Amino acid sequence: MTRYCVDPDRRELTATWGTGEGNLATRIATLPTGTDTAALLSLARALTQLSEAAWHTYTHPASAAGSVEPNSEGWRREKERQAFNEVTEVISQPNLPQGGSVTVSYSPLLESAHQAGRALHALDNPDLAKAVLAETATELAAVESAELGGLTGRAQQAVLLSREDASPVQVAAADRLLEQDPFGPATLFSDIDPTAASVAAAHWLAAAAEVAADASGQSPTAVLLEADDIEALPHETPTLVLELLDSGASPREVVTTLVHHAMHVADGLLPDPTDLREQLDDFEESLAEYAGDDGHDIQDIGLRLTPLDPKRPARDLLEDLLAGIHGCWLLHSEYDELDNDEEDETEDDEEREAETHQHHSRARFAQLVRAAAARNHDRLL
Repeated sequence: MTRYCVDPDRRELTATWGTGEGNLATRIATLPTGTDTAALLSLARALTQLSEAAWHTYTHPASAAGSVEPNSEGWRREKERQAFNEVTEVISQPNLPQGGSVTVSYSPLLESAHQAGRALHALDNPDLAKAVLAETATELAAVESAELGGLTGRAQQAVLLSREDASPVQVAAADRLLEQDPFGPATLFSDIDPTAASVAAAHWLAAAAEVAADASGQSPTAVLLEADDIEALPHETPTLVLELLDSGASPREVVTTLVHHAMHVADGLLPDPTDLREQLDDFEESLAEYAGDDGHDIQDIGLRLTPLDPKRPARDLLEDLLAGIHGCWLLHSEYDELDNDEEDETEDDEEREAETHQHHSRARFAQLVRAAAARNHDRLL
């Protein structure tokens, strides 16, 4: 979300937002000397809350809620998104205190707009009001652009957010980037929504696991466990993804389910009580094992409610999936024999020879993964 700040020395109202590569800032308005700092801070706080509410409609779209029946979660999300059309009018004509009380909106977005409008009313500066209305329009347009898959300008901050759904436009863009570099280029993190990028990465991980399995003789769902013996890997989450894909789920279903679950945990909710009951049964077995082993402290174990980092689930998932692709290459390179004609027979420097072998190994692996991904491209649709 965009954060709004007051520079008391320059008497400026500014906005800052992240891009995935760093933070950007812009000046919204310069204010006359003597402007009430407390009122400015109230305005900045209200605009920050408004941005947070607006981006919440992006990260929690109605399409991910299932039902849009009246009074359902999807219905509430849909109503909140429709409130975008009322924000400008609300800021211009906010609910003002009457008789010692003030009407409060049920909509977090519109209530933030009312608070911003009341702060502007107290400041009584037409130029500032005009600048704030223009800034609000820019922020809402950024959310709308991100919804359509366009992550440029202000909308680029979406690359830092976890979303319960994935834009087909963004999934296709991520797929093209991975086709260029199956190991995952840096632009996957700076230009693509992480949930959409994870959907594409899950497809490419499955292709990489197929290639590694063909070379090693292992099952595609077991390749990362063996690769972990070569190099320490965060293999648990990508292995879970491979198992879910092997059971028939699509990359989109797998990724959005995992991200959705982690986001609910972060919100303090319990998404699946039945699954938790099974986790508790497994946890009790682990407790019993540890209790009978004097070499372990019972405090060394814990129950994870989600395999992802709940503070950044989509980005965490993307990192693990790319680590899984790297692990598949490690295993493939252990079993795959390169054509001797590709090696420099006269090179005596072992370090340089190893680098050449690694380069050829990665290139060959990438070629095989591209072919596997193309053969099964329908699962990405």
